[in-house]
Amino acid sequence: MAAKEAGGGRWEVVKKSRRPGAGGGGRGGGGDRRALGEANGGWKYDLTPPIQTTSTLYERGFEKIMKRQNKEQVPPPVVEPKKPASKKQPKKVATVNNQNQKQGPFRSLEEAMKALDVAALQKELDKSQSVFTGNPSIWLKDLASYLNYKLQAPRSEPTLSQHTHDYPYSLVSRELRGIIRGLLTKAAGSLELFFDHCLFTMLQELDKTPGESLHGYRICIQAILQDRPKIATANLAKFLELLRSHQSQPAKCLTIMWAMGQAGFSSLAEGLKVWLGIMLPVLGIKSLSPFALAYLDRLFLMHPSLTKGFGMIGPKDLFPLLDFAYMPNNSLSPSLQEQLCQLYPRLKVLAFGANPESTLHTYFPSFLSRATPNCPPGMKKELLSSLTQCLTVDPLSTNVWRQLYPKHLSQSSLLLEHLLRTWEQIPKKMQKSLQETIQSFKVTNQELLQKGNPNVVTCDAACKSLLQLARGPQPPWTRLLLLLLVFAVGFLCHDLWSHSSLQASITGQLLGSSGVLPIGQQVCTKLYSYSLRGYSWLEETLPACSSYLLTVVRPSLQLAWAHTNATVNFLSAHCASHLSWFGDSFTGVSQMLLDVLYQLCQFLKELTLFLYQSVLLPLWHLLLSALAQAQEHCHEACRGEVTWDCVKTQVGEAAHWTWLFLQDITRALLDWALTMISQQ
Repeated sequence: MAAKEAGGGRWEVVKKSRRPGAGGGGRGGGGDRRALGEANGGWKYDLTPPIQTTSTLYERGFEKIMKRQNKEQVPPPVVEPKKPASKKQPKKVATVNNQNQKQGPFRSLEEAMKALDVAALQKELDKSQSVFTGNPSIWLKDLASYLNYKLQAPRSEPTLSQHTHDYPYSLVSRELRGIIRGLLTKAAGSLELFFDHCLFTMLQELDKTPGESLHGYRICIQAILQDRPKIATANLAKFLELLRSHQSQPAKCLTIMWAMGQAGFSSLAEGLKVWLGIMLPVLGIKSLSPFALAYLDRLFLMHPSLTKGFGMIGPKDLFPLLDFAYMPNNSLSPSLQEQLCQLYPRLKVLAFGANPESTLHTYFPSFLSRATPNCPPGMKKELLSSLTQCLTVDPLSTNVWRQLYPKHLSQSSLLLEHLLRTWEQIPKKMQKSLQETIQSFKVTNQELLQKGNPNVVTCDAACKSLLQLARGPQPPWTRLLLLLLVFAVGFLCHDLWSHSSLQASITGQLLGSSGVLPIGQQVCTKLYSYSLRGYSWLEETLPACSSYLLTVVRPSLQLAWAHTNATVNFLSAHCASHLSWFGDSFTGVSQMLLDVLYQLCQFLKELTLFLYQSVLLPLWHLLLSALAQAQEHCHEACRGEVTWDCVKTQVGEAAHWTWLFLQDITRALLDWALTMISQQ
């Protein structure tokens, strides 16, 4: 049945004779549609979907009827008296008119929720499903329209920042949640279009003054994304373009960001997709940045475990955030920049992922290129910490550093100095790998120093310090041997001087008791006798041998000299050009030799200076400290009165104990040697 307005203000019934039974069906359909349109008639709600779709029964029939009812505000059509259903029609019309009067807004959304009749909503949804059995998108639109019409409360700011993350859905009763979820399950294939419908309708309402509150659409969006968060992230490019098209209208932008952000509270991965795809591109816009950072903070509070977000952030996302967080004078205010600095460590964990030992080398080049001497202190600290983490966790980072080193000397000098300060904190296993890398840098530094590169001096000094620190403290064998030699010579001189002869000295007595002195005397006697015999033999045979040798060799030497003289004359006569070339070459070689000698002198000079600073001077200080300790020991041993007799006694006791100690060691070595020989 179709209704057509008559000229006299009455409704006429137009019968379609080609469809038998149409009149009865029309009455039933019209009555049901009027009951279903109880709320829609008073909402003045444009049901045209935001996305252009093909015409449906809902658009061709119900929407036209509702537009005419809203425009004329006249009673529904009166049916023919012959129809039995017309007797009850006036009463039903009065009921519909009373219900279609829009109720005033409640003081709060809580009051509106308490006043909502869930049974009436279920009845209207049942009627909608019975009329439009094959069009679930209309069921969903009726649900959103009914909820938004009934939940008229004062508007909140677009982001609902003063409420919990699930507001206003948190106010929905369990019974109403069951109805909403049941309908969403039945219309699962239309949820994406329904999400677009709710969002675009909210944007349209924001253009109206005064517009309706949007609590019903917000509840529907939260209900959809609570179970199906991927609906929001399926086409992020579309919503980013929508956001940019309303960039001059902050309220609409924040509404879009709020709606998209609901996907993150049930899934960290989807929330990061929304933040990276929708909110990061607008980070820096004054009106939108606070909500973007607040959403990210709330997202991390909702999901303390970051494992489900691994793989969502890559280098192209992390380094813009690093620049936003630490670079001064950017588009973020100082307070927002500080907030982003607090969030950055968790973003870095997400970027490094579950296997940082195989991914960190991909981040190393960008970290190194930013670590310049002029970068801000906070950023420099963060970069050096990240570079150290890359080197100690991912072994491939050292290979990347070797390739980048010649072109990033200033950055590498900062990193080398940082490694020098924190060397003890690096694991022992990684210290060996870094030591090999620094050793290769040392070779590269020598090549760059020859080219006169000024930045390599700092790197070379840091490399030398690191290598020295990596090798660890070496035992001072040279100092110990020199000290032992000085002590032995001093002890021997004092012993001989105090006893006037070797036999009377302690050393002579010890050598005699051990059998070394007699053997030494025998060796010296035999050496002296053999020396005398050799000298007498040479005295007898040398003159005769010399004269014989001269007689035999002299003719050969004269002949060789003559041939040599002839050869030289021939070469001087015929090879003058070659000789001049040889002279020039010899000049170049001599100059090269002079340069080598000069470098050798410089090396000897540096070596002498090094020996003085590293050996002689420390030895002198060590000797002074030893003398001071000896003097203090003498004071203690002599009970404050140091006399020559007391000093002599102490030195004698020390020498005696030292000699006993050496004798014990010698006997132990001899016993061990005899044991080994006997075992053979």
